[in-house]
Amino acid sequence: MDLKERFLRYVAFDTQSDENSETFPSTEKQLVLLKHLTEEMRSLGLVEVEMDEHGYAMGSIPATPGYEDRPVIGFISHVDTSPDMSGARINPQIIENYDGKDIRLNADLMMRIVDFPELVYFKGHTLITTDGTTLLGADDKAGVAEIMTAAEYLINHPDVPHGKIRIGFTPDEEIGRGVDFFNVERFGAKFAYTIDGGFEGELEYENFNAASAKMVIQGRNVHPGYAKDKMINALQVAADINSLLPAWERPEHTDGYEGFYHLVGLGGSVENATIDYIIRDHNREKFEAKKQYISKVVELLTRKYGEGVITLTLKDQYYNMREMVEPHPEVIDKAFQAMKQAGVTPIVRPIRGGTDGARLSYMGLPCPNLFTGGMNFHGKFEYCSLDTMHKAMQTILNLIQLWAK
Repeated sequence: MDLKERFLRYVAFDTQSDENSETFPSTEKQLVLLKHLTEEMRSLGLVEVEMDEHGYAMGSIPATPGYEDRPVIGFISHVDTSPDMSGARINPQIIENYDGKDIRLNADLMMRIVDFPELVYFKGHTLITTDGTTLLGADDKAGVAEIMTAAEYLINHPDVPHGKIRIGFTPDEEIGRGVDFFNVERFGAKFAYTIDGGFEGELEYENFNAASAKMVIQGRNVHPGYAKDKMINALQVAADINSLLPAWERPEHTDGYEGFYHLVGLGGSVENATIDYIIRDHNREKFEAKKQYISKVVELLTRKYGEGVITLTLKDQYYNMREMVEPHPEVIDKAFQAMKQAGVTPIVRPIRGGTDGARLSYMGLPCPNLFTGGMNFHGKFEYCSLDTMHKAMQTILNLIQLWAK
């Protein structure tokens, strides 16, 4: 099966995760694709194929005879799609030899160069887009397809030298739970790569430190005509909290290594309300300072409104993988070399987000992130370049052979 056919098959599975679910995986429908991948790995001839009780699908490509002493290298992608937009009944559109102009997704929706100037880069490529009503699922089924197609190539070309290769597919990455139960020891790789990036050449080995901040506000509702010195308006308290956080440290005003507070949820009534943030910074000291600042805001407003009005829950989510990856420079050096061999110019940039690889790195599996060719993830303007997907697959094959030297 070629890369295009495999990708189109995978995006036909609705695998949207659900951040409000208390199960793992968060949705049963993710297991349908994970079971399919398990069966496909077996049919291709991989060994040690299993799907464990948490839904993790894993398999191995045995080392070429004589290369059994090489380090075991892993490749990992996630199967779930974002809760931000529907992943059901996806209708991909194929644009061959893209002309570099605006793309009509449907009668009412155009993807315009003025809004997405990077489209010009893909002139002459074969693009796969949405029909403007769903996301595409390139995040991260492009990575899944690239890994599986590379695996099929190795199985069909037993003369290619390589050590043992481990493959893993995970659920629930989009809601931050992708490796909650991932057994690094059982996976058995010394180093791994998540195939979950975007633009051609992206190589990411540093990401945000991340935390969530949830505030539950208990107000006091009194008839507004008689509310003086009695009412505590929970919505107004929430507004006060937001007003005390620096406006210049919001996502829409930051870039590169700059961190932020991002308001992601606000709701309620006069009687009670909730307000939710995510906190991000690449620098660990600045990250800790941001958490401390939001705690100070709550302390200040507690003095104003009284004890028990605001309950803050701060929770660390993941940390910058750089300090776990940098002690192993060969992981990055080989990725550089593999890309160049595939005709790709490496682009090293910090992830303004996180991947499963960040948490895996802190679990003892150094795991930088490589490009897939997908763009505009999580929405109706998502698309991918089939040309870049082929280069991503070739980068995987080059990496496998470089680790065998």
